[in-house]
Amino acid sequence: MKRVTQTTLAAMLLAAAPLALAAEKDKPAAKAPAKPAAAAAPTGATVATVDGKPILMSDIEDLAGGKLTQLHTQEYQLRKQALDELIARRLVEKEAASRGISSDELMRTEIDAKVPAITEAEQKAFYEQNKARLGNTPEADALKQIEAYLRQQKVRERQVAFVNDLKAKTPVRVMLEPPRTLVATGADDPVKGAATAPVTIVEFSDFQCPFCSRVNPTLKQVEDKYGDKVRVVFRNFPLLQIHPNAAKAAEAASCAADQGKFWEMHDKLFANQQKLAVDDLKAHATELGLKADVFNQCLDSGKKEAEWKKDMDEGSSYGLTGTPAFFINGRLISGAQPLEAFSTIIDEEREMKGIAPPKQTSSNETQPTPAK
Repeated sequence: MKRVTQTTLAAMLLAAAPLALAAEKDKPAAKAPAKPAAAAAPTGATVATVDGKPILMSDIEDLAGGKLTQLHTQEYQLRKQALDELIARRLVEKEAASRGISSDELMRTEIDAKVPAITEAEQKAFYEQNKARLGNTPEADALKQIEAYLRQQKVRERQVAFVNDLKAKTPVRVMLEPPRTLVATGADDPVKGAATAPVTIVEFSDFQCPFCSRVNPTLKQVEDKYGDKVRVVFRNFPLLQIHPNAAKAAEAASCAADQGKFWEMHDKLFANQQKLAVDDLKAHATELGLKADVFNQCLDSGKKEAEWKKDMDEGSSYGLTGTPAFFINGRLISGAQPLEAFSTIIDEEREMKGIAPPKQTSSNETQPTPAK
């Protein structure tokens, strides 16, 4: 999560590529697809013995759990993308048959004809917002690529909206189960939202991490969009090697929690990441109206150190190495991701519980930012 990536227009075009919903055309015969590899042995299975003593699959999971979780997540995402494609194709074929037309004609009518043209103003606005990421690409060339990207993005949005409309008319039930990590939470962990919420987001964060600060507006968007249907639990994961003030800031937030103002201190710390020295933390407490003597004694005593260390140990056991990281009903996403990344998983979780997703709205999505 400490790597830095640069998004190119080519990568953006690929990410925005529309679904292949129309009927397949004639094409050369393809080789039969390779069968997936055999599933791993059950958790309790013996996979080796040394001097007669067994090594279990669970031992491997304990040692390589974090990396395996990432692999399992990638595998699930590939399977889910393929499944979504197949579901969409079947829905389109059913709708086309009901209208007595081909799938291609249906797509032209419902997608191509309903996607508005990209205006010059939209191209220019996107160019100005992303000029730094376009490098030395001449403006004229960049604008052509931007037009193609925005067009594909709008086609994709229209496809998603159309498929959602078809889902509303046809029963669709998905049984593909995503990989999950059982993430513990404690009574002392700060929480926003109702305990009865169908979706719980456990956040591992670092008060000195710029990407953690950057994702906070997105979490506010999640809160505004889903209301009491989502609960957020905060846990600390200070990256001590690169953020020397993060641990004490975590203790300051815990001390503020004792006076009922964790989230106020949380917001104050992220808004003032250049002011996290001990004296700054005490000044923040005073500004928030906390009892200064109680807060200062709490902070100076170090009695909250055990709390963030416990969070660190448990986060590491889940395979975390950087921040921010989120477990949405046990499903991991990493980095300062856009609202779309959160919404995709939240909507899937709600759908599994029989709760309809919020109505889709068109927007120019913000590109994901890598974690640090």
